[in-house]
Amino acid sequence: MILFVFEGRKSEPKLFEALKELFFPKRTEQFICTYNSNIYSLYSHLVELDVFEDENIESSGSTISILNTILQKNGDSTLAGIIESDISEIFLFFDYDFHESRLSLEENNQHLNEMLAYFNDETANGKLYINYPMIESIKYHKELPDAQFVDYTIARSDCKQFKSIAHEFSFYKSLDYILLAYNSNESVEKRIARMNAAMKNWKHLINMNVYKANFICNGVNSYPNTKTDIQQDKIYSNQLVKYVNTEQCSVAILNAFPLFIYDYFDVNKLFPSQK
Repeated sequence: MILFVFEGRKSEPKLFEALKELFFPKRTEQFICTYNSNIYSLYSHLVELDVFEDENIESSGSTISILNTILQKNGDSTLAGIIESDISEIFLFFDYDFHESRLSLEENNQHLNEMLAYFNDETANGKLYINYPMIESIKYHKELPDAQFVDYTIARSDCKQFKSIAHEFSFYKSLDYILLAYNSNESVEKRIARMNAAMKNWKHLINMNVYKANFICNGVNSYPNTKTDIQQDKIYSNQLVKYVNTEQCSVAILNAFPLFIYDYFDVNKLFPSQK
């Protein structure tokens, strides 16, 4: 069983349902859990539990117990019945939330750095993926494929309004172009056509986000030589150096879901002619 932990209850599960149907083999069982708060809240809970001080916490089972403890405090028993040994991989998806101001930007950045160091292996503590600045980055583009995506950034001062900014900027006014909402009256032919169209759009999003991640990390707007060239910690450290900790105080817009698909699968098999 693969556990996916999402920050929100709405957008992320909808996007994942589309990815699951398009990319995952039917025999693979996935389990979804929503944390329903931001990554800095999660960090605070982990600190309370002394997670970062305990060198013995090295297994995915420990992460299940930790998350269950946190969720149970909020009356959420989603993970209560999960057998730890049944979880083979853990993936966490959270937003950078550049505008978060309860602590200083420097403190938030340090906390996120600790989180990425801790959640760096899906078969151990789990692997953390970050949306910059938030999940709505999935639609911050013009008609696909958008060759200008590599240049898109957002200033910290504008991030509180990023949801509305992304909606206004996007060529698409809903996520239907990448979702697969089931219609019981739809013919098989129409459903196949919609799946093919969605797959094509996800292919563009994967290319655009992978290219941009490589540009952020290595200054090259193309596919990286290896997947390790654009790991989450490298993306983050380069975001800080090249965008965040600059006079402009901005962040390069990037979405975690296309990067996850690139990491998890062999894109040459998914899209044989895409490079």
